[in-house]
Amino acid sequence: MERKVLVVCTVAGFLGLLAAALGFAAEAKRIKGSQVQALSPVCVYPRSPALALGLTAAVALMIAQIIINVASGCICCRRGPRQSNSNWTLALVCFVVSWFTFVIAFLLLLTGAALNDQHGEENMYFGNYYCYVVKPGVFAGAAVLSLASVVLGIIYYLTLTSAKNENDPWGGPAPPNQSGIAMGQPQFPPQNTQDPVFVHEDTFMRRQFT
Repeated sequence: MERKVLVVCTVAGFLGLLAAALGFAAEAKRIKGSQVQALSPVCVYPRSPALALGLTAAVALMIAQIIINVASGCICCRRGPRQSNSNWTLALVCFVVSWFTFVIAFLLLLTGAALNDQHGEENMYFGNYYCYVVKPGVFAGAAVLSLASVVLGIIYYLTLTSAKNENDPWGGPAPPNQSGIAMGQPQFPPQNTQDPVFVHEDTFMRRQFT
């Protein structure tokens, strides 16, 4: 496994586990109905760390989703001509379900955190006044969906990465096609040759003694 793939999976997995853990912690620390004091017409809520826990979980989940999608790139652009249909189908299903669970988990975390910190007047329902509290299971459901979203995102990322490595096992570009290059004959410059000069014998003897 490449170092980049290992780093992306480790960081995204850690953030997914962190978001899930914070979601379960927010579920345990949320305000219960028995903790609210109804002083008509005002509801008095105690202080609770569920707001900070829910917001932190939402931020961790969003960062994990961004890391996975930035590392994966566009799913339409990553499909190669030799990629099998099974890998493409698995990646597409994980991509769609991951985003679907991410949106639901993110909205549940934000909504639960906002409603858990609600303070105000009593609400009337069928003639009865009541103080609103977050229903049980909101943060827990968001935690489960957060973990599922990150796991599916990692599977989607690994599927695309493995398919890319199969299409390009050497990890480098293919050598260029050189079949169309014409080979020329080597050219040598013509040698500067001169015709021999004939000298008369008397002239040659005269030059030898002068």
